[in-house]
Amino acid sequence: MDEPNPILTIGVFARRSRLSVKALRIYEIHGILRPDSIDEVNGYRRYRQSQLRDARLVRMLRRLDMPLADVARVLAEPRAARAGIVEQYWAAEVERAAAQAKIAGLLHEVLSGGKERYPMYTINTRDVEEQTLLTEQRNVAIDGLTSWIAEAGGRQHSALAAHGGPIGPAVIIYHGEVNEDSDGPVEVCSPVTDALAADLGLPYRTEPAHREAYVRITKAQVRFPDILSAYDAVESWAAEHGAQVTGAPREVYFADFMGAADSDEVCDVAYPIAAS
Repeated sequence: MDEPNPILTIGVFARRSRLSVKALRIYEIHGILRPDSIDEVNGYRRYRQSQLRDARLVRMLRRLDMPLADVARVLAEPRAARAGIVEQYWAAEVERAAAQAKIAGLLHEVLSGGKERYPMYTINTRDVEEQTLLTEQRNVAIDGLTSWIAEAGGRQHSALAAHGGPIGPAVIIYHGEVNEDSDGPVEVCSPVTDALAADLGLPYRTEPAHREAYVRITKAQVRFPDILSAYDAVESWAAEHGAQVTGAPREVYFADFMGAADSDEVCDVAYPIAAS
């Protein structure tokens, strides 16, 4: 009588799953598809025929360019939950592709050398007085940026809730780029009085008075990658007008972001510049 779930050598398993032996070794290392048994003497790997279903699933997931960590997460879930995880992954990929398409369009516009690349933006300048800021700073990866900003801002607002809240707009300062290759650091700030800052027991610092160039944008324009155009517009204006940038760029949120409509102005993208 044939065994209902026979043992297969790694070579046979590779042929039937249409995965290379090298790929199977990689998936074993990452805990995605482990052999049913490993011979203690010669190290031969053997699989069960029932594992072919997962092996074929892995092959299809990798065709989506799904990272190995996400493939492992899919395989670790009960079969009934796997479709939902794949759906979430693909929705994020579609969103990422749309964002990249916008960036590619912006790059084409910039590299084409045409004039008036940012006609939709009006750049203004202003003087900013010295401020005392509650501060939380962190190196953060791009996929965790939004959630960390919300968490840090939430901590500051909770601390200030019993004291009437911050005395001015929230400021997010990017001391370094945040992208696939760089993690900032990023600083989340809330302006407070000197006396309150000393009493709260939270980190705070003084932001010196300065002049800055800025552009005002709507809630819709804050979304990545659209907001990159605002940064580029201020940088281009500074270069064209000989304005020396003297500090890290920042986003100044002067309105209730969550309660705003997409068409409402909520944020200034600003660069400190040398006083003229």
